[in-house]
Amino acid sequence: MNNIIANTNVSRRSVLAGLAGLGITGAVVSITGCSSDGGSGAGGNVLNISLASSPSNLDPCRYTGVYESQVIGCVCDTLVTYNMDLTEIVGCLATDWTVSDDGLTYTFTLRDDVKFQPGEYQDGRTMTAEDVKYSLERSHAESAAQRLTMLDHCNVIDDTHIECVLPTPNAAFLTALTDTGNSIVPQEEVEGWGDSFGDHLIGTGPFKLDEFARDQQSTLSRFDDYWGETAKLDGVVWKVIEDTTQAANALFTGDVDMVTDLTGESLQTVKADSNYVVEDTEGLHVTYFYMNNVSGPTADQRVRKAILMSVKREDLVAAAYPYGGGSEACLPLPKGSWGYDAAVEEIVPAYDPEGAKALMAEAGYADGCSLTYYTSSTTTGVDVGTIVQQQLKENLNIDMEIQTLDWGAFSEITAAGECDIFAMSWTWYPDPYFFLNNLFSSDNLGSQGNGAGFSHPEVDELLKQAVLATDQEERAAIYKQALRKIVEYDPIYVYGSANVTTGMTPNVEGYVQRADKTVKIVGPNVNVSKTA
Repeated sequence: MNNIIANTNVSRRSVLAGLAGLGITGAVVSITGCSSDGGSGAGGNVLNISLASSPSNLDPCRYTGVYESQVIGCVCDTLVTYNMDLTEIVGCLATDWTVSDDGLTYTFTLRDDVKFQPGEYQDGRTMTAEDVKYSLERSHAESAAQRLTMLDHCNVIDDTHIECVLPTPNAAFLTALTDTGNSIVPQEEVEGWGDSFGDHLIGTGPFKLDEFARDQQSTLSRFDDYWGETAKLDGVVWKVIEDTTQAANALFTGDVDMVTDLTGESLQTVKADSNYVVEDTEGLHVTYFYMNNVSGPTADQRVRKAILMSVKREDLVAAAYPYGGGSEACLPLPKGSWGYDAAVEEIVPAYDPEGAKALMAEAGYADGCSLTYYTSSTTTGVDVGTIVQQQLKENLNIDMEIQTLDWGAFSEITAAGECDIFAMSWTWYPDPYFFLNNLFSSDNLGSQGNGAGFSHPEVDELLKQAVLATDQEERAAIYKQALRKIVEYDPIYVYGSANVTTGMTPNVEGYVQRADKTVKIVGPNVNVSKTA
């Protein structure tokens, strides 16, 4: 890893001295582009937070990763939301709702005191049911990650009542509505800005977007006409610092107050310094590489299985989490999900290079083959990819080229199904739908989740049955069957599960860590503040 801080017991003073010697202080300033009070657009009591990768697009319909969702979630609201421990869905823009006996119609009562932030094409008007209809139907039709496929249409009853109609019952519908991709936005702003709406995002949330400087930072300021509890902060600045060491250094220099995705030696460095606080929580997360199921050598299941049998999981875990912050995993569903089945672990292929060579020969690749492995441009991604590259060469004579891309380009190529292998992670809610349906349903072909082309009728049928069931125990039983079927096709190599790790200064107060990785600044039972 580049620019590692060698001494895990290093003090803040010695880090500052080291930074000056390495010239890193200047690098951090150039990345953030502002002082520790948040810079232009958000003066005063401002919380500065690092992001491990640059948001690509802040339009809720266009976002593809957690980096965008953190910013969108500060600016926008959804109809409903999860409580902070992810055990219950509670009202947000909707105060209550009913579901028809056939499970097809959800009727929501909306708040009547919600204002949009003022923008270029409206002056901060009241949100109505027409805005909900527009936003949800737009998400259904245009979402880059197909986040609302289960919706058919919406019927406006009056300004504060709306029906959402589904073509078939779907037990995950309310959970889908909690996603920031289904935030409520004003039509005139979307249409007025066109493709650049994400650069000028308008919503109903506790903060308004003052500036989106791609690859640098997103500057937010408090929205004083927010319908909920007024934010205690004057603003929030999300700063892009991709290198985890530089992010930790920014915490030590006071350039940021919080570091998200704190990993590697930097995690231990911050933990070892009593001047800082580290929240380390088991996450609803899996990290993996997904193999093309449609074209190229990996379209042959024997090749996929051989690859699974030729890479040591413990080596990848050691590379991904050398200083803690994660654990070994082997199934494409986190252990914290109520659909997890430990019995399925037994059918995951074990490390067996000799058996793998026999499978490759049987598939016609006795002399190996060439593959391209895509990963986002993070140090950990390259470290893990390098181990995969070395072990596939050594065990199967596979020549694997590693391609690193920024998040926007990576999202585009993975969704297009053009990768032999792509590496990424997936984090979402406890409901198995948001892992198994998104990653393995034929309905999600062409999305980033199922960019590998996995498509099998018996899996699709089980996934459909699971969303038709209303009892959670029944749904869990069906998802366990689907999980087993998926693993039997050897489509994916899951090796780890990352914790949610956040480092912060002690003057950050009221922060509640969530297992789904969402950084909630203002919401149910949370309103983060910052002391002087």
